[in-house]
Amino acid sequence: MKIIACGSVPTVIAPEKYFTGRVWQTPIIEKEAPARLRAIMVGFEPGARTHWHTHPLGQTLYVVSGAGLAQS
Repeated sequence: MKIIACGSVPTVIAPEKYFTGRVWQTPIIEKEAPARLRAIMVGFEPGARTHWHTHPLGQTLYVVSGAGLAQS
């Protein structure tokens, strides 16, 4: 079992190549290959957004506040 205390993982500004505007990312879970499990808490300033992209293996979004647009 691995226990990670809330606030113990640093939040970083997300790379500009994936987003427009200021976006923050806080890693929650990231397993090493060959696993493909990753969970990241992402926060957006008003007007910030992701660039259009796809997830060939799917993606789950868990929205905790605000509203957004998604296309499937």
